[in-house]
Amino acid sequence: MTTLPDFPWDSLADHAARARAHPDGVVDLSVGTPVDPVPEVIRAALASVSDVPGYPTTHGTPALRVAAVAAMARRFGVVGLDPLAVLPTIGSKELVAWLPTLLGATSVVIPEVAYPTYEVGALLAGASVTRADSLTQIGPATPSLLWLNSPANPTGKVLPVEHLRKVVDWARSRGVVVASDECYLSLGWDAEPVSILHPSVCDGDFTGLLAVHSLSKSSSLAGYRAGFVTGDPALVSRLLELRKHAGMIVPFPVQAAMTAALTDDDHVAAQKARFGRRREALRAALAEAGFTIDHSQAGLYLWATRGEPAWDTVSWLADHGILAAPGTFYGPTGGKHVRIALTASDERVTAAVVRLTMA
Repeated sequence: MTTLPDFPWDSLADHAARARAHPDGVVDLSVGTPVDPVPEVIRAALASVSDVPGYPTTHGTPALRVAAVAAMARRFGVVGLDPLAVLPTIGSKELVAWLPTLLGATSVVIPEVAYPTYEVGALLAGASVTRADSLTQIGPATPSLLWLNSPANPTGKVLPVEHLRKVVDWARSRGVVVASDECYLSLGWDAEPVSILHPSVCDGDFTGLLAVHSLSKSSSLAGYRAGFVTGDPALVSRLLELRKHAGMIVPFPVQAAMTAALTDDDHVAAQKARFGRRREALRAALAEAGFTIDHSQAGLYLWATRGEPAWDTVSWLADHGILAAPGTFYGPTGGKHVRIALTASDERVTAAVVRLTMA
């Protein structure tokens, strides 16, 4: 049986209990889970097909795939995608965890500071893992799969077009699949993130490239488990065949909800504005409390440090009723940072700002 690391958030239990003991209650900024209501246009679409009894298709409805292609063009400037090269997934985490297995990967490159599921997915596949932020760190070996994440979780770092192009060229010359986790692509703040499928990166050639997208953050659909992968038609076709056999199917009502979410841009803009207000308030309060914010140009988190071990900062915040995730959850080089999520309600963010300002 594969030995996996302990689930990171279990180790926060004692700090969470101390934070919950605050007289005004806990402000949980440790997990990026949505707290805002699901937009009505999406809920209506879900309910409209709640009486459909048949099995959904693994490939998703044609309407969903067309909506995804159109949304990629409108929102991110990605043109030329084939609707047949869109595959709905049961949230993006499921795809991240199983992609190395589905591709038969034997070696996987992940960012130095990274979403833990990249490593878990490689371990589930029995593949080796290399942490690298530059091509020179990878060494002479040729990996099977290379993960990119821009905007990055947890750091909010945005990879420039020049870097993305360099990675794509390097990978293609070696037959390496590049999977780009773009769950936070709609949340650019101080920099504008670019998809790996954008013409400025790949010149309209999607060979060897996969882009992973989630509706959890942009449309508050974490509870729906709604995501999709797109890019290289041959790779998507291969994934489709394997997922058919494995029964990895997005429920039909969720497919209808995704279609509505991908068709409507107004709710995405409104949600981004909410996150932006919370971000500015927390950023200012953290600075006043002596924190330094690194990277954080985009995405759903602030990558903050007080220049001390991450768990000391987690403890300090817990004493003030605030729960954050230590940078050690994301890799050895995250040892002096904490990740602050923007996914608390306005009322809870205000409570955190007051506590940090008083501290």
